[in-house]
Amino acid sequence: MIIKNGTVFRDDFTFQKGDLSISGGRFSSEAVASDADILDADGYYVIPGLTDLHFHGNSGADFIDGNYEGLLKIARFMAQNGVTSFSPASLTLPEEILNKAFMNARRLRDEKPANASWIRGITMEGPFFNAAKKGAQNADYLKLPEYDFFKRLDDASDRMIRIACVAPELEGALEFISKVQKECTVSMAHTTANYDQATAGIDAGARHVTHLFNAMPPLHHRDPGVIGAAADHPEVKAELISDGIHIHPSVVRAAFKLFGPDRIVLVSDSMAACGMPNGEYVLGGQKVVVKDRKATLADGTIAGSATHLYDCMRLAISFGIKPEHAVQAATYNPAAVIRAEDDLGSITSGKWANFVICRSDWSLDSVYIAGRKVMS
Repeated sequence: MIIKNGTVFRDDFTFQKGDLSISGGRFSSEAVASDADILDADGYYVIPGLTDLHFHGNSGADFIDGNYEGLLKIARFMAQNGVTSFSPASLTLPEEILNKAFMNARRLRDEKPANASWIRGITMEGPFFNAAKKGAQNADYLKLPEYDFFKRLDDASDRMIRIACVAPELEGALEFISKVQKECTVSMAHTTANYDQATAGIDAGARHVTHLFNAMPPLHHRDPGVIGAAADHPEVKAELISDGIHIHPSVVRAAFKLFGPDRIVLVSDSMAACGMPNGEYVLGGQKVVVKDRKATLADGTIAGSATHLYDCMRLAISFGIKPEHAVQAATYNPAAVIRAEDDLGSITSGKWANFVICRSDWSLDSVYIAGRKVMS
């Protein structure tokens, strides 16, 4: 297959007019195609498929429900909306519930059904959090960091955990980070950590921050906290929920300036209500009310989002983020965090041909996974 005349997002993170070859489901430096396999993309952008490494669900289903058909529905919705790879996030719940969901993730990975986004990991969001910043996590199941707990779930999923979240100020957190960072990316999350505590977490091996600005102290000029510590360490990446609700557009712009486009990771943090009408939904056993894309618990706490990652990327562009920076933050950067950048995240010869064709206004035209067009 050959895509001709497109404005292609190349692996140097710039847009260049040109052609794109695909062979055997992967990007290729050379390809032979019949006339039927040549697509003229003049006037269109061609970008890598997006990777969402932090979200809970969509289409009325949640990863943590432990329902395989629901997980498949989630994966097909993602594919229809330009997200070709994902790492769903768990919640703070009993181990037996987490275990069932993690085993479903393993099944989806192994079966790799048609017209579905590829599950490339699991983001273990909880239960090692500070109760003071629990957000929509269930306080009844919070725990101190425990490596054996992590290991049992990782084994159940056949080592699919790609991100493990922890509040670095908790007792035992630094030892936990030091062990787990050898197996996956460790992220600081749902935390009250001050600058020194967060820096200690980074020194122990934490390399990521979960939904920057949310569920953590604000950046204060005398107490910079997790945000200041992460900004000071170039090896740390930070998630940003660019739905226009979790974070003001001005702060989205400020975050890109503070961290730079190489370190920001756009995420959706979407829950079951994404792609659904206003109404009542459930997140980890707690009732969530969704109105006009805003999801809240009964006490008004924001409980995830109702916006998928492709629209978060489009919104970031509308907020003034350069398109090439927004695309990098939704494609290559998340692939790197889940340690999948060797075969995902950029249009590079040899990588899987997962890509999206976008119109000039950034609306979605079509999605391809392994060189095949995703069908509804």
